Amino acid sequence: MSPIPGSGLAKGLAVTLRTMTRKTVTEQYPEAQPELPPRTRGVIGLFEENCTVCMLCARECPDWCIYIDSHKETVPPAAPGGRERSRNVLDRFAIDFALCMYCGICIEVCPFDALFWSPEFEYAETDIHELTHERDKLREWMWTVPAPPALDPGAEDPKELAAARKTADKLAAAEAAQAAEAGPAAAPQPPVSGEPEPQEGES
Repeated sequence: MSPIPGSGLAKGLAVTLRTMTRKTVTEQYPEAQPELPPRTRGVIGLFEENCTVCMLCARECPDWCIYIDSHKETVPPAAPGGRERSRNVLDRFAIDFALCMYCGICIEVCPFDALFWSPEFEYAETDIHELTHERDKLREWMWTVPAPPALDPGAEDPKELAAARKTADKLAAAEAAQAAEAGPAAAPQPPVSGEPEPQEGES
């Protein structure tokens, strides 16, 4: 049996009429920004104050897309008679996102928490050479890094924190015991019965 002419159009219009009053689910980017999960791997932000130029991130990067330059600087002794020490000063920290495959190894191996994932993803360029971002841009992306999740209130404290609290409690208990022992000795003694209390102005 041949289909009725125009039946396909009628079915299509019926679907349109059923769905035209529903709430839209399409996000009109860029007018509406997507809500990305906190652990989104967008770009890598640099917390420069924590970087010690240990070069672990550059050595472990499988794409060799991290470029670091530094120089040594002599720091005077902190106290008279002390020894001078040298430290590395960061001159350049750049990441070539044209080569980066977003594996996150550099963030995992950083022992000083200087690299973080940012959900920022709007960094497209018309020239591939402009995808090498220097430390100034990486530092700006640190402001887009989400805050770490709150700790579980039912979780156990770290061993270091528990030991520190135990030591602090012992010191507080010892100080309280010393104060209790010194309290009765320092308290004023009541006058002996039969002796008049000294009046004001009497020596």
